[in-house]
Amino acid sequence: MSNSDVSNVERLIARTLGIAEDRVTEGLEYQSIREWDSLGHVSLMVALEGEYGVEVDDELILTLRSVAAIRDFVAGHALAGEGAVTPAPAHERAAAVPLRDARPALHRGLEGVVFDDTAITHIDGAEGVLEYRGYSIHDLAGRASFEEVAHLLVYGELPDVAALEVFRKQLAAARSLPAPVLDLIRALAHAHPMEVLRTCVSALGAFGPRRTPGTDETYVEARSAGIELIARIPMIVAAHHALRSGREPLQPAEDASHAEAFLTVLLGERPSPAAVRFIDKGFIVHADHSSNASAFTARVAIGCRAGMTAALTAAISAFAGSVHGGAAERVVGLIDDVGRAENAEAHVAELQGRGEPVMGFGHRVYRTEDPRVRHLRDTVVELSEERGDSRGLDILDAVARAMRPYGRHGVAANVDLYAGLAYRLLGLPDDLAVPLFVVGRTPGWVAQALEQQANNVLIRPLLAYAGPHGRTYRNVEER
Repeated sequence: MSNSDVSNVERLIARTLGIAEDRVTEGLEYQSIREWDSLGHVSLMVALEGEYGVEVDDELILTLRSVAAIRDFVAGHALAGEGAVTPAPAHERAAAVPLRDARPALHRGLEGVVFDDTAITHIDGAEGVLEYRGYSIHDLAGRASFEEVAHLLVYGELPDVAALEVFRKQLAAARSLPAPVLDLIRALAHAHPMEVLRTCVSALGAFGPRRTPGTDETYVEARSAGIELIARIPMIVAAHHALRSGREPLQPAEDASHAEAFLTVLLGERPSPAAVRFIDKGFIVHADHSSNASAFTARVAIGCRAGMTAALTAAISAFAGSVHGGAAERVVGLIDDVGRAENAEAHVAELQGRGEPVMGFGHRVYRTEDPRVRHLRDTVVELSEERGDSRGLDILDAVARAMRPYGRHGVAANVDLYAGLAYRLLGLPDDLAVPLFVVGRTPGWVAQALEQQANNVLIRPLLAYAGPHGRTYRNVEER
């Protein structure tokens, strides 16, 4: 491979990742710098395809994870001749990447690390499969109620008629918030809904059953606390929105469904059937997603025997981050930024040119379209027709078409894309997108925490020290 070929590769990598060429060194690899994240990696694969007229398949994308591997690939392409790429066997490509140090392999972000077994949620990212305890998300979203799905996640089985009635009554009985927590919501009416939710869920811990000092929460106590949180978290979100809107929170009917009770308090009026259907389906598709960052956080907390309320407070804190649940709020701004459907392609090109993500696309797990997307889009279609407003739907569909070249590499539409638009169509402010996601996700967090507690082990990964050694201490006057 000539020096000019090497320079061309380095320039391509630098340009695509948006970094200076002198940062493209032999040791640079996927996730070793902030710019070479999952989105940057896909953008780099697309750039390689465009530059060299090749197709980077799923096997190859997993091996082209370092500057050295990309150089070897380009060199092999040049030797084979344009349009006749025959990559070396995987073991040869791996061998071409030099070992940096004799130390344990790093798995930044714990990517690819399996830390335990689970019987809750199965995901096949390559095929776009999502199952809760063996049931397809398509069956559950199309036929079940949220209460059935929450029962399935918490207890492990779909309820029969009697068990479902008992569970519904449990949720209804737990909806009332302690007066001091309601006062706290009132005092925080000015704050962002996620800040209020995190603070008030933590406060709920002070109103649970008192335990003898030195004793841990039992499994049954944790489950009871989890069911209360499934009922109360939506009431915190709804009461806060009511109070900041100048309304006192309504008391929902005892026989109201979970979705209907939530919307009644949130909107201050009885919701339309279409709105209830959307919220119910939205809660179902958001209910769990295996060991994502917030579920893992909940497991770490309850693995320390901190208790269910502490575990969910920790999960909410993680979920608020802009690259986790917080992305849902940012997706809504995409509609405003694009403005009109015909601007979608140019807007996508502009973002990709700046190395910025297109919100609502890409997922750490799915290599194809997120299976939850179709259900949310169906309800957005229904809500758009009910309100006679298809502008937002047209824009998002156009953006999805513009993103198709990236879909082959796993940057397809994700669950956030249509959710925020649906909330807008319900007349809700954009900052409720993430809290509504939390309301749906609560049963999954509870199930994950319970599974961790049932067969607990303290989660304690390691860090590979990469700092200096043997430094000499000097008194402060000598420094």
